[in-house]
Order: sequence, then structure tokens, then C-alpha cells
Amino acid sequence: MDCASCAGKIETALNRLDGISDVEVNFAAETLELTLAEGGRTAVAEIEKTIRGLGFGVAATCAPGAGSGSPADAVPASEPRSARWWQSRKGRLVVGLGLLMGVAYAVALGIPRYADWIFAVAVLAGVLPFARKAVALARSGSPFSIETLMVVACLGALLIGAAGEAAAVVFLFAVGELLESVAAGRARAGIKALASLVPKTALRLAADGGLCSVPAASLRVNDLVLVRPGDRVPADGEILEGSSSLDESPITGESVPRAKGPGARVFAGSINVDGVLRVRVETAAADNTIARIIQLVAQAQSAKAPTARFIETFSRSYTPAVMLIAALTVIVPPLATGADWQTWIYRGLALLLIACPCALVLSTPAAIASGLAAGTRRGLLIKGGKTLETIGKVRAIAFDKTGTLTEGRPRVTEIRAFGAIAAPQVIALAAAVETGSGHPLARAILGRAAAEGIAVAVATEASATAGKAVHATVEGRRLAVSSPAHAAEVATLGAAERAAIEALEERGNTVAVLFDQQTREVIGLVGLRDEPRPDARDGVARLAAMGIRSVMLTGDNRRTAEAIAEGLGVECRAGLLPQDKLDIIREMKRSSRVAMVGDGINDAPALATADVGIAMGGGTDVAIETADAALLNSRVTDVAHLVALSRATMANIHQNVAFALGLKGLFLVTTVLGLTGLWIAVLADTGATAIVTLNALRLLRFRETPPVHGGH
Repeated sequence: MDCASCAGKIETALNRLDGISDVEVNFAAETLELTLAEGGRTAVAEIEKTIRGLGFGVAATCAPGAGSGSPADAVPASEPRSARWWQSRKGRLVVGLGLLMGVAYAVALGIPRYADWIFAVAVLAGVLPFARKAVALARSGSPFSIETLMVVACLGALLIGAAGEAAAVVFLFAVGELLESVAAGRARAGIKALASLVPKTALRLAADGGLCSVPAASLRVNDLVLVRPGDRVPADGEILEGSSSLDESPITGESVPRAKGPGARVFAGSINVDGVLRVRVETAAADNTIARIIQLVAQAQSAKAPTARFIETFSRSYTPAVMLIAALTVIVPPLATGADWQTWIYRGLALLLIACPCALVLSTPAAIASGLAAGTRRGLLIKGGKTLETIGKVRAIAFDKTGTLTEGRPRVTEIRAFGAIAAPQVIALAAAVETGSGHPLARAILGRAAAEGIAVAVATEASATAGKAVHATVEGRRLAVSSPAHAAEVATLGAAERAAIEALEERGNTVAVLFDQQTREVIGLVGLRDEPRPDARDGVARLAAMGIRSVMLTGDNRRTAEAIAEGLGVECRAGLLPQDKLDIIREMKRSSRVAMVGDGINDAPALATADVGIAMGGGTDVAIETADAALLNSRVTDVAHLVALSRATMANIHQNVAFALGLKGLFLVTTVLGLTGLWIAVLADTGATAIVTLNALRLLRFRETPPVHGGH
């Protein structure tokens, strides 16, 4: 299919068949879904015959008898088209018509008196394929197709003696169809290329340690695979052994390879750069990240944007209206003023060619498809044209703090020691007490000790007071690490200790107090903070430069939240419960469109309430399914890129609509005035369609928003 109107023709034809409902043709993905009534008169063979009768090919997306029929068993109907344009059916038609017209013009120059007859033969030979398709479309419920209009105009031109121009119309029309086909193919190529990222085979590790090369599609959950340097990862999974850098640019758009080791998650299609990895498969082939992206994009492209729905509705009235104008153009001047019938028939036929709304109908879906493809290639997953339209209109964005504006991993930022002890000893003792604890703060303290190469003593008699403190005996001393509130109850906090705690909290830290339980003496303080993402300040600054207000919503205490918000240059609402977040978003929605950015799990209600929900983080199942858009790279700057992409897409749509309507309006006037003829009318239609498509393809080269000075 070359344009969105092709999809409409197929839907119209199939909806006329008995027992068929819910017909959906996805132009971008070139797929058809429908509901076939059980026991109805229509067979699958009749559906295929109808589609082929319209001039389109059709093949099943699942091989007959393919196993269970589950997604994992799906077999592509055909490989992505790699033929050159001159090898395609439309390309051969253009080459053939070009040779035929060339011969006709050459013979006409040598034997002028036979010129009209030669051109007539050339026109009839060239118009035959289009006439067949026009008849099939008329029978299936699409009488006002461009093929019908073109055939009527060409045959009419022959009858009034404009054979040379009719020949030019046929050739230019075929060239325009070819340009549309090439442009549409390029628009699809970005998404189709995703399917080729997953390798065809994988090295599966057997229980006895042996290696076996198997089809990647046959891998099952918990299989172990070996990924060598230079190999593509065959499935989503977890690294069990080995460390390496992985190039995830085909999936996330991130250009810098990421270093990963045991426990890290890897995506199917990633390229292993320099190490040998043993990976445990976590998802089947049909559910891996790339398969989910392809499915998500296909669903997004089939979900029509509001602008696209409006344009389709408008075009249904537009074509008959122009047909009526063409008929009045032929009839009124000769009857009213006695003008020459042949002149006005010629002008009416030219109007018929201008009447087809192909460029207008294509203007929106072509831009939406290109915008979705451009976003996908950069790790920005968008669930449909409606979402892509809305994101660019938001004027306020609410951010969850933990895991969104911050990394979600507390780090030790400051250490205060009291008495004769030094800061490294405070970390050593605190780490010893925290050994064995799974709390995020404990992991942060142990991580700091490991990073600095500090030896951690062996702790005994470890215990915990839920929500208050961790206890252990270290080097003969009974020590505890607790919150300031608990320490104030069981330890001696002097003025210096209290002032230090307050100062740490003012700077956005969560404070852990290390003290001796026997002497009640405070040994030291450890300040921990969930640090902002490296790009968070830059991301907020870019949004502000685009006229978008950013607000941070968090359940953290006010001091911590305000310290982080001040550093990022963002508004802050702290101490919030989930219901409070909902109320704030509802309040913000009263004055403008609002987007919510969260991790897609604990922020699900807020994501659903906002005009647009945007999930941060790794392309997890929950993130992709909860929100309207997902950011695979977990970068705050990607929120600005998402807004910029939406605005660029809408600007492209407005350009396309203005160009399509403006060009047709111009040539409607010039044709009625007799300034332009049939061949210009063809350019006004097929040429405009090709230009609109090529303009939409510019979105594939979408550039990210530039950094704001001082925003990093």
C-alpha cells in the first residue's frame, strides 16, 4: 500500500462482504485484522481474492499449522522488501510506459498525420492496468478513486482530441504512484529493520556444559546462552557470569556502550562488545523487548490521531464536492454563455484529476508514522497518534522524585566523626553493623566501604529493631546504626551532634547515626542522599526553555525534597501520599494540559490521571503497559525530546495539510481559467502526494533539543 487511502479502499471492500466485521488495516505495518463470523458465507479464500482484485498482495502472518498458533510460533509472511525500484511491479510499469511514450513521440514527429492514432494506442495500453483496478474498486464500494478519475480524464481527453496530453497524464500518473511507493517503503523501513536485530541463531548451553547452536526463536525462559564478543544478544535475559560492554543503540538509541556484569539485565539485539557472557533467558522470543517495541509501534500506528480522523472525515465530503464542481465546470459555461463545449470539457477533466484527496489523506498518517519511527529509534516509545499529538500541547509536567528525577539509589554523601575516631573508621564500623542487611541505606554504606577499599570487621550477634535501628557486636563493642529520632531516645545527642544532623538534613540527606549502645556515645553520622540524575537539571532547563513548568511530587520529607528541588530548579510538593499526587494533578489539569513522569509501577494512578503518562526506566513490562509513552534510556532530557518530537510532528502535519490544500486550490483556479492543463493536474495530485510523503520522512532525521546554557 502506498498511502492511507489504499487502506481505506481495502476496509471499504471487506466491510461489504457477508459475516465480516471489525476490519482494521494498518497502512504503516501493512497488516489486516478482522473478525470473521463462524459459519458465515465468506471464506478466507474470498477475502484474499477480494484484496488481490483491488491490486494488492496478501499473505498470512502465521504459517499454516504453525504449532500452537501462539505469538512465539508466528512466521513472517515475507522478508522486508529489498528490491530496487525498477524491479518492482510499479517500476516496470513506469519503464514500460516511458519506452512506449518515447516511441509514440518519435513516430509522431516523423509521421505527424498519424500522431493522434499512435498516442491513442499508447494511452490505451498504458491506461489498461489502471482501468482494471478502477473497475475493481468501483465494484467494491470506492467509485471515486484516483484510478477512476484518471481513467475518465484520459479517455475523455482522447475523445476531444488531446491524445498527446492524455499520454503525458498516464506516464506522470505512473511515475507519481512509483514515488509514493518508494517513499512509503522508506517510511516503513525503520520499524521493519527492528525485526532483523535479533540474531537467527543462539548458542545454548546444555546441562553438561556443552554448546548447541539453535534457532533464537526456540529459546525458552531459563535457558542458558553463551554470548561471545561481537555477537548480538539473542533474548532478553540476566547476566549470570562475565562482564562486558554492550552496545544497546539499536534498542535504546544510547550511543555509548554500557558496562554490565553479573545480575544486570540485557536486551535482545544488543551487541556484545568485548567480553564473554553467560546469560539466563528471561522472556520468550515473542515477548522480548524488540518484539514488544514492534507490537507497540504497530498498535500506535493503527490508532488514528484526532487530526487524521478529522482529515478522513473531511476528505469524504471533499471528493464529491470537487466532482460536482468539475461537472458544473463542464455544463454551466456552455449553457449559460454559449462557450465552446470542448474547451470546458477539457477543463472539467483536469479538475477530475485534481479532485483526488490522496495527498490530503496521507498528510497526517505519514507524519505520525515517521514521528513514531523517529522516536522508537531514540528509545522514545509512544502509544499512538493521539499521544504524540497531546504531548506537544502540555504546559506542565509533574515528576515523581525517586527513580525519575533521582537515580533511585541512595549514596553516601557526607561523613561526620566525633571524638578521636576518623571518617573511614565510621564507615568501617557502620558497614560492619549493616552487613547482611538488605535495606537500600545499608547497601549504600557497604558500597562506600567497598569503593574506598576499607576493610570491614566481622560482626556478631546482629539484630534489628524494625524501622528504627540495626545492632551488632563489632570488635567487642555493642554498636547500633539508627535514625536520628531513635538515637535521640536511646543515645546521648549533644548540641554539636544535633546541629550536625540538622545541617545534613538541610542539604537533602537522610542521616544514619552510629553510636555505642553501652556508653550511649555517638561515634559518627553518615549522610545519604538519592542523588539527582546527571541530566536532570539540564532536562528541566530544556523544558523551561520550551515554556513548560516542571513540578516535583514526592513523599519525602520537606527538607530533603526542597534541597533537591532547589538544585534542579524545579517546583516542589513534598510529604505526599498517592492520593495527594492525584489531587495535585487534577488541580493542575484545570489550567493546562499535564503530563506525569514516573516509574510506571507505584505511580500508576497518577500516570493514568494525567493527560499523558510517561514512564521512565528500562522498557519494563509494567512501564510500557501503564503509560502512554515510555523512555527506554531513563533520561530526563528525553522528556524534552519527546515534547520537541511531538511539536515537530504537528508542525509537519500542518505544513502537509496547507501544501496539499493550497496546491489543489491554486490549480483548481488556474484550470478553470484555462491557464493549466491535464498534465499539470496530474502533478497537482501525484506530485503533491509524493512531496507530502517526502516532507513527512524528514521527521526520521529528527534532532534532539539542544542543551540550555547553564542547564547542566
